[in-house]
Amino acid sequence: MRSAIYMWKNTRMIALCATCAAIYAATLLAFKTAFPLIPGITEVRVANVFPMTLGFLFGPAAAWGLAIGNVIGDIFGGTLGPGSIAGFFGNFLLGYLPYTMWTNFFPFSPRSYVWDRKKFFHWVTFILINFVSSASCAILISTFLDFLGLVPYPILSKIITINDFIGGLISAFLLITVYETVKGHLGLMWIDVMDFENGPKIRLKSVLGCYILLVSSFFGIFGPYLFSLSYGSTGFISTLLILFSVFLF
Repeated sequence: MRSAIYMWKNTRMIALCATCAAIYAATLLAFKTAFPLIPGITEVRVANVFPMTLGFLFGPAAAWGLAIGNVIGDIFGGTLGPGSIAGFFGNFLLGYLPYTMWTNFFPFSPRSYVWDRKKFFHWVTFILINFVSSASCAILISTFLDFLGLVPYPILSKIITINDFIGGLISAFLLITVYETVKGHLGLMWIDVMDFENGPKIRLKSVLGCYILLVSSFFGIFGPYLFSLSYGSTGFISTLLILFSVFLF
């Protein structure tokens, strides 16, 4: 969480945060009522093609930007409500996990913060992180809304996970397109802007966090089918594990 806190001392990161929030909010609003799935709660979110790419490129600026952008989308889209609180934290995870897990998901992840579409393990890492971030976002939001009695956990958790995961896969093509421009020509990669260490050092607690997230994501989505637990219990346990893991990075 250190980078997510210290970024507020960096003017360029704050500007990137505002940019990410504007892009995300504008896209959410443009398609807010086009493809509703659960009216007032969620829809087919075209904006989900951005989180994986923005999270990887702009790191903590994207995490905060997605969280803020989602709230702006709810305010001007007429869907602001209790679910917006969970939406803030869920969308924060969509931007936070791609950059924090990238070099820590041992042994899948690369040892440095780079993206190379020709390397098989870069794709493996991308897909795994995409699932974990999608499921984590879904579990957190669905647990909260189920607790409030607004939407059943088993329905909403699957809708959000599928929605986010498909958007993340499409996002890979966006990353391929803009990566060299953002890193090489503009110098706006978050590790460059924040002068963040980009070396081969592996932090064991961060690796542990990755695997707790992976297990809790699968457990939160598929747990009720494998264990004699209710959906509510599964979601609550998974949410606690996800929140604990966030602070290990």
